[in-house]
Amino acid sequence: MEKAFWMERWETNRIAFHEGEVNAYLAAHFSGLQLAEGSTVFVPLCGKTVDMAWLRSRGIKVVGAELSERAVQDFFHELGISPSVSNSSTHRVYQADGITLYVGDIFELDAEQIGHVDAVYDRAALVALPFEMRERYAKHLLAITNHAKQFVVLYQYDENLMQGPPFSVPNEELKDWYGPHYQFELKVSAPLPEGIRGTPVFSSVWQLNPAV
Repeated sequence: MEKAFWMERWETNRIAFHEGEVNAYLAAHFSGLQLAEGSTVFVPLCGKTVDMAWLRSRGIKVVGAELSERAVQDFFHELGISPSVSNSSTHRVYQADGITLYVGDIFELDAEQIGHVDAVYDRAALVALPFEMRERYAKHLLAITNHAKQFVVLYQYDENLMQGPPFSVPNEELKDWYGPHYQFELKVSAPLPEGIRGTPVFSSVWQLNPAV
């Protein structure tokens, strides 16, 4: 999507995509990632998801990337935390209590900036991008995270009934982008109980483990 689309959604508070509570799939299946305390999880297109605070409460360091500075400011404000703010060569950087969030274009973020990543939590990044951007995103994510294991949430629905985002992303497409680098473990395959905007939606949750 165009940057202006997402900026306008945040500025006008049209953020129905924001979950105000911890994602149920993450809570139920996070342990499968087998991350030690002190590990780092990268959250692409993180918004102000409370999932980051949930991860931190479990001893996980969090690095996120988000286009909207308002979303990042709201995240820390709602936690009652005052972050330090600095500038990198490409991003504004907010840091506090083991959470580092980069404000700017994720495609301008590199591996040196985010540092070592033990896992990626992708609940709202791949499904936020139209088809023509998803391959570029997948390649970039692999590059900046050094093929770290991933926890990925996808949606599938009849695109004649609803226009994304979130976009319908077939499981086969996930395997097209990441197949050479990972082994795929299906965690959830079930209808999304409430659907999205009145449209029936099927959800699938994958753990991607680096290929041996």
